Amino acid sequence: MNTQALLRNVGIVFALVVIGGLIGGAYLVATGLSARPQPGTLETVVARAVRGFAIRAHAGSLSNPVASSDEVIAEAREHFADHCASCHANDGSGNTEMGRGLYPKAPDMRLPATQSLSDAELFYIIENGVRFTGMPGWSTGTKDGETASWHLVHFIRHLPRMTSEEIEQMDTLTPRSRKEVLQQIEEEKFLQGGDVAAPPSSTMQHSGEHK
Repeated sequence: MNTQALLRNVGIVFALVVIGGLIGGAYLVATGLSARPQPGTLETVVARAVRGFAIRAHAGSLSNPVASSDEVIAEAREHFADHCASCHANDGSGNTEMGRGLYPKAPDMRLPATQSLSDAELFYIIENGVRFTGMPGWSTGTKDGETASWHLVHFIRHLPRMTSEEIEQMDTLTPRSRKEVLQQIEEEKFLQGGDVAAPPSSTMQHSGEHK
């Protein structure tokens, strides 16, 4: 390739970058950076394509080293309820106050957009998060932490088959605010016709280390 052709190609690439930047800037100005609306179709397609390419490049072809079992699903179910459900909901629908307020909104993980991801991609997302979204990285840098993430991969695969009994059980494990706990206490007082002792402050809000 001669110098003139090289300069022409560089100029074309530069022009495309500038045009892309102007379009992106105009889009941000038009939307006001609000997290309230849903991303448009074009933005969704482009974002998923870029995300998929980037994650596959780093996740490789890892396979889940943990065999699925009832015990693994049960452990991951408790973990998900305590750490993930505030955004993703116990049934994986993303239909929570926090999940609906994110941009993009928390996905319905029961649907193909999530279920079609490989185990390696799901593991990578859990461990590292996804930049420019509300998904944080949960890696602890430990073997036990990685094992817990692989358990969650099995649970994500299980989400489309969740039973109502499982969801009810998870509801008892999901962190609740002080207001919600006090409201439950008042309901118990009314139903029992007497005073109910308030729980210790440690039960007012679930907390704990991931994994």
